[in-house]
Amino acid sequence: MLVQLLVSGIAVGSVYTLVALGMTLLYRSTTIVNFCHGEFFMLGAFGVMVPLQILGWSYPAAIATSLVLLLLVGALTERILIRPLKNAPFVTLAMMTVALSYLLKGVSRFFYGREVVSLPPLLDGDPISLGDWATLFPQDLLVVGATVAVVLGLAFFFSRTRLGKVVQAASQTPRGAALVGINVPLLRNAMWACGAALGAVAGILIAPSTLVYPDMGGTMLIRAFAAMCLGGFGSLPGTIIGGLSLGILENLIGGYVSSALVEITAYLVIVVVLVIRPQGLFGEWRQGRV
Repeated sequence: MLVQLLVSGIAVGSVYTLVALGMTLLYRSTTIVNFCHGEFFMLGAFGVMVPLQILGWSYPAAIATSLVLLLLVGALTERILIRPLKNAPFVTLAMMTVALSYLLKGVSRFFYGREVVSLPPLLDGDPISLGDWATLFPQDLLVVGATVAVVLGLAFFFSRTRLGKVVQAASQTPRGAALVGINVPLLRNAMWACGAALGAVAGILIAPSTLVYPDMGGTMLIRAFAAMCLGGFGSLPGTIIGGLSLGILENLIGGYVSSALVEITAYLVIVVVLVIRPQGLFGEWRQGRV
């Protein structure tokens, strides 16, 4: 039972990691905590569901449509809502993302109400048995593989490419970056688009394993936020460890204590981390001024 819980926890934690990586990418490049990222996740799932089940498109066409849609949503969000507030306090930017979250959720509820929809698996096949210890589904392997690919891609981008280093420099000293000829607004717009697309990737991957419905982004946002708190805001290794740890912890608590506690595990993690180590496992302590 323990091995099965650990294996399932890694699969679930990979989804949390993938969602949290989209938030981490945006935080590292713009220092903004995006509280509407859960709705980007939800829109990614709906972006596949609508072409697939209503328009009768194939899975590849539906996935491509969803990714393009979320790239546009992310870019337009930055250009129309965030850029005019570039000189506003961080709390104002955070509240704007919260307002957008409720707006997108309200629009989806207007069209779909409380309806829940199931999707066929992206990768079909028989379960993979690991002896008497555990069983894996092909969909779980796809989620883990996609998470590994995204992690490696982001690590390479930020540590090995000139553009990745420019993005980090522009987030730390935007005025200095602008003075040396870097188009900071364009970079931030691109990061918002990429962050939204990462949310869509997570939504596309998890949709076949769960139900698609307008409120699905809220729960995932809390888990992604808990993963970032645990690992440390802005830390790629921390986000990975935080997401996987949260998935394993939820499974162990659900398996050995009570399944009723699974829903509050993320909240408990946030509270404990903020009390004991606010910077997270891999984050840096920053003393702010009031």
